[in-house]
Amino acid sequence: MRVVRPYGDTLDDGKVQLSFTLPVPDGAKGREAARKLVLSWGFKDCEVAHSHPLSADFSFYVAYGKTEASIDYDSVVADEAESDGSMDMDGVNDFIREHIGRKVVIVGACTGFDAHTVGIDAIMNMKGYNHHFGLERYPMVEAYNLGAQVPNEKLIEFAAKVKADAILVSQVVTQKDVHLKNLAELVELLEARGERRRYVLVAGGPRIGNKLAVELGYDVGFGKGSYADHVASFIVRKMVERQRS
Repeated sequence: MRVVRPYGDTLDDGKVQLSFTLPVPDGAKGREAARKLVLSWGFKDCEVAHSHPLSADFSFYVAYGKTEASIDYDSVVADEAESDGSMDMDGVNDFIREHIGRKVVIVGACTGFDAHTVGIDAIMNMKGYNHHFGLERYPMVEAYNLGAQVPNEKLIEFAAKVKADAILVSQVVTQKDVHLKNLAELVELLEARGERRRYVLVAGGPRIGNKLAVELGYDVGFGKGSYADHVASFIVRKMVERQRS
């Protein structure tokens, strides 16, 4: 067991910083309301360090408080794909050459009516994101980015046409759980065609966790902080694992 607590100045002092907005005018009364609100959450020794008017009837607050709460770090199970052992771009290409011996074909898209391509572009496009090149840059990967608002049926048809090894699905819009419907529908369509095991299925998005993705029938889910090398490492290792099983 490894019990940990937040700290600000001294280890285990329990001090935290909170920021929030209230629908009240900025001023002494608003700051006191913010302080009492933080105390009502179970924090002690609260101090409102900063307030700022956002409009006549809204204000922003930064407060400090102290908590007695702690967590057993060893008991925590992360709801995200393991990325600590991911290979970089060169490592992925070397792995493909050694263990697969041909280009890996990967198809990606935002399905349904989701028009947000930032996530899928960060993974697929050649320039990538934050100093991590996208899959189009990988010499041993043949990447197809179909963009946004792609029906699941069209995605599957294209994947079959190019003999894809993996399908990536990005979902950003989550209103009324539409992302769950889109993700589940793709798996159902593949299962109906008897082709689910044909592909490594990857789901991604800011509200997608690995646990959710696996529950929906995907092989893995990648959320915030994921890059092309994380995705590529999982795909190629999964392909080799299936070849050996």
